[in-house]
Amino acid sequence: MHPDQKYIDALLNNDRKLLGELYQKCFPIIRNMVVQNKGTEANAADIFQEALVDLFKIAKARQLTLQFSICAYIKGMCTNKWRDELKKSNSEGVTFTDFDRQDDIGEDYFKVAEEHNLKQARLNLIKKKLNEMGESCKELIRLSWARNAAGKRISTEEIAKALHITEGYARKKKSECIVKLMRLVMDDPEYRNLKH
Repeated sequence: MHPDQKYIDALLNNDRKLLGELYQKCFPIIRNMVVQNKGTEANAADIFQEALVDLFKIAKARQLTLQFSICAYIKGMCTNKWRDELKKSNSEGVTFTDFDRQDDIGEDYFKVAEEHNLKQARLNLIKKKLNEMGESCKELIRLSWARNAAGKRISTEEIAKALHITEGYARKKKSECIVKLMRLVMDDPEYRNLKH
């Protein structure tokens, strides 16, 4: 987890002191990008505010864990927003400055970060639902996801030996437990936010 995670918490808890810090830390970067690309400081303030609202919605909908600086995250959002604004206004020959390369992040940063956070949120939901299951299913699924010393998944035969059951029963029970887990996941309201 990145130390800037505190700013995500600040957004969710409306911590004015930390939000002020966030503004001082990140807004100058956004202002420079917008002004260097046919915009004004007012335009920069608007898209910065929109990005914070979007970030708040993302964080509220699911657990958002930062792996990079929050300014880089906001920068990716604002770059995409400002490009869209320029396209809407039909600005001819729009060529962005080296803004995207400043932190070696590139244009796909936001997409990559979003995908990572979505995968993490899905995994967290599966773990949460696994903990709601009975002990025998929990143990069976955990063993089926485990890997041996060589890094290979544990075989059904090894699982059966570990649990003192037949291989056929282990296979049948594992299938039933996976179906039950998937049902629990899909019935959770949070699942709808994680489908895309």
